[in-house]
Amino acid sequence: QVQLVESGGGLVQAGGSLRLSCAASGRTLTTYLVGWYRPAPGKEREFVARINWFGSSTDYADSVKGRFTISRDNAENTVYLQMSSLKPEDTAIYYCNALRTSLDKYWGQGTQVTVSS
Repeated sequence: QVQLVESGGGLVQAGGSLRLSCAASGRTLTTYLVGWYRPAPGKEREFVARINWFGSSTDYADSVKGRFTISRDNAENTVYLQMSSLKPEDTAIYYCNALRTSLDKYWGQGTQVTVSS
């Protein structure tokens, strides 16, 4: 069993930066796909960024490409989302997801990001 705890959210001015953390306990995340998601119109949650099991491949939503960077620190068993050039439309609760199989997947409780104009 894996427990995920997100942190790093807060209030920031437009153009500023935040770094979100997704810390795992119970198992190491080296064999998991880990992604960040946020609510969007017409969807419960939309894809934001994803990193593969060993960090050799990343993927981003078009809306955040060039501004957000996902990374992982295996020693800390933590995945990060570095967010720069933040926009008010980035305001959302950001959720961390870890997936290995359909029977081995987990969600965190989310962390609030608020970007003021």
